Amino acid sequence: MTSDSILPVSFAAYETDFDGFARTLGESFTRYGFAVISDHRLDQARIDAALGSAKAFFALPEAAKRAYVVGQGGQRGYTPFGVETAKGEAHHDLKEFWHMGRDLPADHPYAQLMPPNVWPSEVPDFHRDVAWLYGALDAMGQKVLEALAVYLGLDRGFFEPTVNDGNSVLRLLHYPPTAGDGPHIRAAAHEDINVITLLLGAEEAGLEVLRRDGSWLAINPPPGALVCNIGDMLQRLTNHRLPSTTHRVVNPAPERRGVARYSTPFFLHFNPDYEIRTLPTCIDATHPDRYPEPLTADGYLQQRLREIKLL
Repeated sequence: MTSDSILPVSFAAYETDFDGFARTLGESFTRYGFAVISDHRLDQARIDAALGSAKAFFALPEAAKRAYVVGQGGQRGYTPFGVETAKGEAHHDLKEFWHMGRDLPADHPYAQLMPPNVWPSEVPDFHRDVAWLYGALDAMGQKVLEALAVYLGLDRGFFEPTVNDGNSVLRLLHYPPTAGDGPHIRAAAHEDINVITLLLGAEEAGLEVLRRDGSWLAINPPPGALVCNIGDMLQRLTNHRLPSTTHRVVNPAPERRGVARYSTPFFLHFNPDYEIRTLPTCIDATHPDRYPEPLTADGYLQQRLREIKLL
C-alpha cells in the first residue's frame, strides 16, 4: 500500500494568498478528489450546538422520529435506519439521518422542487441550531468554489450564479454503535451526486478514500477541520479534471465499537435548471468531451436518487 496522506490546507490563506490557496486546494482535489481545510473560522460553539441538537433528536424514541418521515426521496426530515443503499449494493447502510434544505418562498420558481423544511418540536433549539449550520456551510462552499473557479482558469465568481439557489441539503448523520459480528461497513463505497460536499465530524475514524491503485486511504483530519470532496456533477462539468472519488465509512476498531458516529455533510448542489455542459477549458485533444449531451442538474439528481433507492 502506498504511504500517503491528505495534508490540511489553511483557510487563512483565502484572505492572505488567494491564488496560492486556490492552487493548493485544486491540486489536492485533482490528486485525491478530497481536501482537508483547517482554520475555517466557523464558530465551533455553534457547530457543537447544532451537533447537540442532532444528538438529542436521534435519542428520541423511534415512533417520535418516524413522525418526521415526510416527502419524496427523504429530501426533508427524517430517514430511518436501514433505508439508504449505495448504488449497486444489496445491503443498506448502517445509518439514520435528517435532511434540511433551502428555505424558499412559496412563489419561488424552484419551490415545487424544494419542499418546505420540517422541524422536530421535541428539540426546542433544533431549528435555530441546524439552520445556522446550513447557512454557514453554504457560505463556506461558495468560497471553496471561488478557489476552484480560479484553479480551473475561470472568473472567480463563475459558480456564484450557478449555485445561489441550489438544491443543497444538510444531512445530520447518526451511525449507531456497531456489534462485533455485524457488517463491517457503516456506509458502502459510493460517490456523491452533487457539486461539492463539506463534512464536519470526520475526526471519528472510519472515513476512507479509494486511491487510484485500488487501496484505501484513511482520512484523519485535525480536530474541527472541514473535509471537502468533489461530487459527480462537478466531475461531469470538468470532464473528470476534478474527480469524484469513491469513499466509504468502515466500522471502528474494536475499542470504539460502542461509540456512535455523528457527522454533518453538506451537499452543495447547482440550481435545478442549471445545464451541466462540459467546460470548454476542460476539453482538448487528449481529453475529449466525455459528456457531449448536457443535462440539467435536477434531471441528473432524479436519475441518481432512483439508483440509491431514495425515489
